[in-house]
Amino acid sequence: MNDNTLLRRRELLASACALAAAGLAAAPATGFAQAGYPTKPIRLVIPFAPGGVTDTSGRAVAEFLGKRLGQQVVPDNRPGASGNIGSQLVASAEPDGHTLLLVLDGTFVINPHVYEKVAFDPVRDFAPVGKIGNSTIILVANPGVKARTLKEVVALSKSQPGGLSYGTSGNGSITHIAGELLKQRTGANLTHVPYKGGGPAVADVLAGHIPLAFASAASITGHLKSGKLVPIGVPSARRSPQYPDIPTFAESGAPDFDLNSWVGIVAPAKTPAPILQRLNAELNAVLNDAAVREKLAASGIAATPGSAESFGEVVRKELAAYGPVVKGAGIKAD
Repeated sequence: MNDNTLLRRRELLASACALAAAGLAAAPATGFAQAGYPTKPIRLVIPFAPGGVTDTSGRAVAEFLGKRLGQQVVPDNRPGASGNIGSQLVASAEPDGHTLLLVLDGTFVINPHVYEKVAFDPVRDFAPVGKIGNSTIILVANPGVKARTLKEVVALSKSQPGGLSYGTSGNGSITHIAGELLKQRTGANLTHVPYKGGGPAVADVLAGHIPLAFASAASITGHLKSGKLVPIGVPSARRSPQYPDIPTFAESGAPDFDLNSWVGIVAPAKTPAPILQRLNAELNAVLNDAAVREKLAASGIAATPGSAESFGEVVRKELAAYGPVVKGAGIKAD
């Protein structure tokens, strides 16, 4: 090989290296982070038993999200400890976007306060993907209760030596927080009666065994229409789009009362930003789909597409706000 041939080969090699470097520099960062994401089916851990509102909403979103991502999103029910077991499973999963968590408000913003020890930090150990939607909570009464407004309920509770009892879906639930916050804000004389689920609480109000209950709208729609239950108010800042005739607590004399039950999706911390951005974009597209919104509405959930950052802010805000309520009421996990 003569010197000219050797020099020519070196020039070609140098040129090829330069082109490769330029291509790497020009390649979008998402190409490296996603590497064709998703490359396999995605597991959506649902930390509750099948059949509930949370499970139903998760499955509705999973079906459509999988179609948009080009890989199946597989619901995986891992119930136990009010959602703590499934949440810990995802917190320690590989942060590659192939394991996600369906999260309920109680798991992230209440459990850390009512359990002596929770093996995950809802802010440190997870990255928000997006909120799926809000589930309306309604304070309802048996028609025999001589109160039709929140002010009348508070006044009636103070006028009776034993006060009024209210049922919820369980100790440390978001409905329990609603009742305790109402007591703290208004001085109402209320006694909490926890049930194993919202259904039994509503059944006892219908039967007249207890006068009041905080319940999810989806579980009482028929009873409201039939007049078997009387709606007192919703504890959120705005009226429910599904029940626009029911006043808010703020409108009824309890200012700055803003409490929602919600469900959303998170990923393990350190999941690459491009993957999180892709998931959020596809989730929002799913939530804007009329068929999905209809499925969620049937479960009592109003779809709330939005940014991952806004969902993360909801978690941080409520986590800080509910701590004093739990401490003031002395709520501890069963």
